[in-house]
Amino acid sequence: MIIEQTRRQFFQTCGIGVGKVALASMLADGALAKGKHHEAKVDSVIYLFMAGGPSQLEMFDYKPALKKLDGQVAPDSLLKGKRFAFMDTFTKDPPKLMATRREFQQCGQSGNYISDLLPNLRGVADELCILNGMSTENFNHGPAKLFVNTGSIRPGRPSIGSWLTYGIGSESKDLPGFVVLQSGPRGPRGGAQLWSSGFLPTAYQGVPFRSTGDPILNLSTPGGVTGQQQRQTLDLVQDLNRLQSTATGDPEIQTRIEAYEMAYRMQTSGPELIDFGKESKETLAMYGAEPGKGSFANNCLLARRLVERGVRFIQLYHTDWDHHDDITKPLEGVCKEVDQPIGALIKDLRQRGLLDRTLIVWGGEFGRTPMSELRPKAGFGRNHHIDAYTMFMAGGGVKRGTTVGQTDEFGFSPVGGDKFNVHDMQATILHLLGIDHLKLTYRFQGRDFRLTDVSGNPIKAALS
Repeated sequence: MIIEQTRRQFFQTCGIGVGKVALASMLADGALAKGKHHEAKVDSVIYLFMAGGPSQLEMFDYKPALKKLDGQVAPDSLLKGKRFAFMDTFTKDPPKLMATRREFQQCGQSGNYISDLLPNLRGVADELCILNGMSTENFNHGPAKLFVNTGSIRPGRPSIGSWLTYGIGSESKDLPGFVVLQSGPRGPRGGAQLWSSGFLPTAYQGVPFRSTGDPILNLSTPGGVTGQQQRQTLDLVQDLNRLQSTATGDPEIQTRIEAYEMAYRMQTSGPELIDFGKESKETLAMYGAEPGKGSFANNCLLARRLVERGVRFIQLYHTDWDHHDDITKPLEGVCKEVDQPIGALIKDLRQRGLLDRTLIVWGGEFGRTPMSELRPKAGFGRNHHIDAYTMFMAGGGVKRGTTVGQTDEFGFSPVGGDKFNVHDMQATILHLLGIDHLKLTYRFQGRDFRLTDVSGNPIKAALS
């Protein structure tokens, strides 16, 4: 008990503060990593998560037939046996089909369809592999976000970034292997569960960074404490931890030791990371980034800087994509927030020679219905839809300038040979990083678990 109390006092003195819990994920050398199963196509992943369910019918899945059917009652054959979060298909006023008000065009040499909401993504259309007809399992935000992030609708499972850093570690020595960046009016439903390490060692949980101030709260050295004093204090704390580790054999104490060392190194690498002073005016303008501002644009630029420093998995959460009441002005606003930065990120990675070794993934937890959802005192919006929505990938190992998968004339169900779901997407991400999703497992409570549970295959049609 005396040792524990002394350690706590020393820890508070050394200035690392409450960041110790988040910083437990900073085992960047992958000491417990399992290794790759085949040659990797990429080294890092930037996952752009659009929390709330972006409407594929307004952005990527062009359905001219819906213009002819606009306002007609959705056929019974379409809705039979289906359930929706906020739409009753059995009332006297059944849902009606609704065409998009956006203008689509085929872009680049690839001819990928992209709407006028995304002019900057139109400019990089030949870099995109658009996946139409993606499906998932749950139509409620919380469970659906858990599913796409952890492979399960139940809390307590490791997130995809945790699986990756557990499996192959990270190339960064001074930064976490798994970093989380957030923007938008609020955090995503589910919060820290979405980047939790679950039953994996806490060394692999995601570390939330801020794009302004200290990257991690309470990381700065307290006033009046010199670097030498801090180093001496930390050395003594580490000696006490090693004694405790020898006495108890608790592996989490070794995690704590590594976390303290990483936190010490982060006091130098962290502030340098978010200092955009060395970025050119042209680069800042390309992203629309403003130093000191917590924005999606800043986070995209920060993601590029993290890739340059060897971070394995960077996840950007941007909220406010839940458009039940109005699919026009609110959607225009949030698209404007992300379109320029994403286009800039792809161009910037390409011109720096990083795009071929980086995988970019874009998407939300589900999509939107082709039927309107009319709410009192509101405009027309769309309901949650889990049977067919759109994601896209860009970067190393994927077929650029292509659209994989298709949906029916309503955009309601996938058709054709290329059908895929969330577990297939997860298996694809692991595959591109050199991991066989069937082999990356962890024994917990008497059984072997994996990210993709009992299903999933890499989406071969999307691989180059």
